[in-house]
Amino acid sequence: MKTERVYKLAFGSVYPHYLKKTETKGHSKEELDTIICWLTGYTPKQLQQQIDKKVDMETFFDQAPRLNPNVSKITGIICGYRVEEIEDKLIQKIRYMDKLIDELAKGKAMEKILRK
Repeated sequence: MKTERVYKLAFGSVYPHYLKKTETKGHSKEELDTIICWLTGYTPKQLQQQIDKKVDMETFFDQAPRLNPNVSKITGIICGYRVEEIEDKLIQKIRYMDKLIDELAKGKAMEKILRK
């Protein structure tokens, strides 16, 4: 995995792909934003500011107010890797986000996605 390239990807360039995946499966931008805000601690306004500022993935997660304390409950395989076993902490956070968005796209209940 070319981690340096992933670190420098603009979050705002990845977000439209997340949104398309979400909307294609009949879900809303609000649901997507709820998931990302739950994971990172950003408010919806702060999330939009990060997109507008075109911050990279590394900065996006470095500036996140707080990673949700329940991230350890996010388990399973994404892109061939078990998310709970990924050693690179930034890649793990990105994969947590991917996993949650996949769960939304697959129709999992929001309550379960947010590990309540």
